Amino acid sequence: MKGGVGGDVAAAPAGPPPSPSLEWKFSQVFGERTAGEEVQEVDIISAIEFDKTGDHLATGDRGGRVVLFERTDTKEHVGSRRELERVDYPVSRHPEFRYKTEFQSHEPEFDYLKSLEIEEKINKIRWCQTANGALFLLSTNDKTIKYWKIQEKKVKKISEMNIDSSKAAGNGSVASSSVCSSPKQCLANGGYGDKVYSSLGNDLSFPPGGIPSLRLPVVTSNEASLVARCRRVYAHAHDYHINSISNNSDGETFISADDLRINLWNLEISNQSFNIVDVKPTNMEDLTEVITSAEFHPTHCNMLAYSSSKGSVRLIDLRQSALCDSHSKLFEEQEAPGSRSFFTEIIASISDIKFAKNGRYILSRDYMTLKLWDINMDSGPVSTFQVHEYLRPKLCDLYENDSIFDKFECCLSGDGMRVATGSYSNLFRVFGCPPGSTEAITLEASKNPMRRQVQTPSRPSRSLSSSITRVVRRGADSAGVDANGNSFDFTTKLLHLAWHPTENSIACAAANSLYMYYA
Repeated sequence: MKGGVGGDVAAAPAGPPPSPSLEWKFSQVFGERTAGEEVQEVDIISAIEFDKTGDHLATGDRGGRVVLFERTDTKEHVGSRRELERVDYPVSRHPEFRYKTEFQSHEPEFDYLKSLEIEEKINKIRWCQTANGALFLLSTNDKTIKYWKIQEKKVKKISEMNIDSSKAAGNGSVASSSVCSSPKQCLANGGYGDKVYSSLGNDLSFPPGGIPSLRLPVVTSNEASLVARCRRVYAHAHDYHINSISNNSDGETFISADDLRINLWNLEISNQSFNIVDVKPTNMEDLTEVITSAEFHPTHCNMLAYSSSKGSVRLIDLRQSALCDSHSKLFEEQEAPGSRSFFTEIIASISDIKFAKNGRYILSRDYMTLKLWDINMDSGPVSTFQVHEYLRPKLCDLYENDSIFDKFECCLSGDGMRVATGSYSNLFRVFGCPPGSTEAITLEASKNPMRRQVQTPSRPSRSLSSSITRVVRRGADSAGVDANGNSFDFTTKLLHLAWHPTENSIACAAANSLYMYYA
């Protein structure tokens, strides 16, 4: 595919040639609906998260449950280091997962002071560091964050008893009976028939060779079951709904963000937190923007970013001051002259931000686009990806049915070469990031993901300067139709998805179904 039209496009900076577009294939589906099956509200998935290794996947739903899946295709082939070194060909197996366990994380509550119902819906899940074979994760609803430990516990059972089955009539069944080696009659308590050794007697003595019929119970622990235990509850710290939680790279702290404040917590201390960002004005009538998402830098424990409803991303440094109301860097795109409309501010609101694995880039998702920002360049995004430009003429309808306020998540591949986000009609889109890449793929959350694939030409946009990476707008589709020309369905939306940390594998949620794809 050509990267633009004629001589209107400046050449991209010299670099490695863009990798070819990936061919995505269906891998698995959990909770697949049958034709005509009605989806229960409590079963709709509301959060997805891979752990750092990619061996575990967690989902949360509107019913307050957390479901864990574990990878199975690697465990079967793990050998010694020498055996692994002897294998000189790449393993072509794609990630496969199986159901591991589930637990009820949150219950519906009622705030009597504010006469407010608190939903059990899981807003976010974040994995924490593992320890001693146990898994740890944070989950939150609108008001309360919980720290969970999931560990295998072996169920202990008594497999042998010290009761002779011939003398145990009426005492119930036993797992196995002891065998008396003495030719004399053995009693159940270890005595002989011709002489009973009473423990009440003063001349207590044991026969030579011991008591042959005494058998100690044997305890076995064959079966193992997973047990989820809530270790900490972090509550009463947010007046508004929690929209984000994020772990720090130090492994000890995390942040939680609501509309107006960001709090810093220590994992071990649940009764106090430190407020590090507060955008609440003295007079609430002066409120012009709210916090929409927040995330810690993946490697620098002193840095975090948060986005706002005005379409800006702020980078803050915890070393500067205790209250970080002043930002270190501000990332926002200047509004084009004459482009303002009633919907401009609504669609500019950022619903999600993610750091790239190397911490160099930040990906943000607003209603219409994905933007990739370089943290060393705050003059504008290095790339802008059109997610569903065909909906622009329909913004009035989207406003009427409240769809314009839907909060779509975004994700980056582990190598930072691709980004992905969801859309309507259970579609999601994958874009290539390198300069000159024209990769813009539309996939459907179904067993045939490429069914609605449409190749779209790239469209150039303004350059930031003659010496830096050109901003590229691509993936713009024709107006009035969705990616394959069908009418769009606003009721089926793909809000939540996650990219495997090391492989080209995506997990996404379509209502109550979890679909997984690989390339």
